[in-house]
Amino acid sequence: MTIRRIPATRLGRLALTAGAALALFTALPMSSAYATAGTFFYHSSVGDFQITEPPLGVCQPLHDGATNASNQTNATATLYFDGNCGNSWGSLQPGQFTDFFGDLPHSVRFGS
Repeated sequence: MTIRRIPATRLGRLALTAGAALALFTALPMSSAYATAGTFFYHSSVGDFQITEPPLGVCQPLHDGATNASNQTNATATLYFDGNCGNSWGSLQPGQFTDFFGDLPHSVRFGS
């Protein structure tokens, strides 16, 4: 078995590279940063639904339009009249509930 001595400059570069990789890894957001905590509940003409821990910034369809909704997540829920989050109705803050009359929202997106 042969033992090789690693020069100090190579060892220093190796430590610097490992430290930089560790710093980059810890700076990246974890997957839980991309989802809310909690559940969004809503009722439509076809039944009761819930969206549990919805991802932030992703448009979610509401089956047949929501007649009421309760935002029990830790993020703002922005509701939209159309199914692709283009025509905003308004938003529900965490803990808020509302009934809808007339035109119903057909999609929701979480986060600000």
